[in-house]
Amino acid sequence: MARGVRDRMVQSAIALLAKRGYQATSFSEVLAESAAPRGSIYHHFPEGKDQLIAAAIEVSGARAVALLDGLDGLGATEIVDGFMAMWRAVLQLSTFSAGCSVLAVTVSADSPGLLEQAADIFRRWQARLAELLVGSGMPAADAASFATLLIAASEGAVVLARAEQSFAPFDAVHARLRDGVAGHGPNH
Repeated sequence: MARGVRDRMVQSAIALLAKRGYQATSFSEVLAESAAPRGSIYHHFPEGKDQLIAAAIEVSGARAVALLDGLDGLGATEIVDGFMAMWRAVLQLSTFSAGCSVLAVTVSADSPGLLEQAADIFRRWQARLAELLVGSGMPAADAASFATLLIAASEGAVVLARAEQSFAPFDAVHARLRDGVAGHGPNH
């Protein structure tokens, strides 16, 4: 049962980060969102808020890599479509109120440890995307830089879509990313 409480707290922190950012993700908000008892805070996260946030972005980052693993063997255009579909789902399910929990930590946390962890998560995403793109037939040097572009552009597209409460900017970025991989590999 104790594991269930911790997991609920982590899941609540992920959702709060994605919707409200690092500063608004307090223990009080996490407890209210997860229906966890107050004593759970220091039982599961004795080092404080940053320990909870670290657990949340680690789970969130690993979840994204697991979704990327499902794109293995696809063409470059399908990889772009699959990656963008992940973010479209976040926007759609949240009615434009949520984005990336890892980005939320990156732009608002002042903890060097959390910033390094966020950078590591982004590096893992970039490496996995590059690996998938190479598998689709894209040259390794192109795949590495395009993977970085894909992450940066998708994060920006999510921010613009949230601000405008519309898929229009998101779809425009998605179309340009598709253009960027057109003609790469046998399965493009």
